[in-house]
Amino acid sequence: MKITSAEFITSVYPQGKYPAGNYPEVAFAGRSNVGKSSLINTLVNRKGLAKTSASPGKTQSINFYLINQVVYFVDLPGYGYAKVPHQVQRQWSPLIEEYCRTRKKLCGVIVILDARIPPTPLDRALIQWLADLSLPTFIVMTKVDKISKNKSAQARRRIAEALAISPEEICPFSAHTGAGKKELWQKIMHLPGVSHNSKRAEPH
Repeated sequence: MKITSAEFITSVYPQGKYPAGNYPEVAFAGRSNVGKSSLINTLVNRKGLAKTSASPGKTQSINFYLINQVVYFVDLPGYGYAKVPHQVQRQWSPLIEEYCRTRKKLCGVIVILDARIPPTPLDRALIQWLADLSLPTFIVMTKVDKISKNKSAQARRRIAEALAISPEEICPFSAHTGAGKKELWQKIMHLPGVSHNSKRAEPH
């Protein structure tokens, strides 16, 4: 997809208001420090759009980015970082749950896993919960540039086995090299709500 515009719209905190606009939404979820912000920046060719942090668990809001005036990318708070205060973690859970349950324009969720770390109980619980909500879910395995191709293939098989899915359902990705970027965009653009809106936005 050719990126013509990518802009930060708003951050939503507990009891906050979601942005207006009749755009389909694609959410990005994963453990703290798994590479969500870097993945989003790579997808839209903008180094500083989604803010990355050296402090895992710093993002405490749902962040909305409007891409090409066609689709919202929605960055959900990271989870599973032990040093985040329990009170803050308790705030995240209902925030994410409310968003996923109530947003009618949510077309799918991209769940991000680190190629070097097996899926955690929280990862598996999230994926099962999204399945229970009947939300289309894509699994992306990030940071594949940090390991060899052989170890990357092994990690893909291990993750697939842990999640009881086919390895082909997992998209290897590297924010450093751009590997997997085209494949992930294809998955996003084939989501029914996104593909329909992008066709409407095309010049005639």
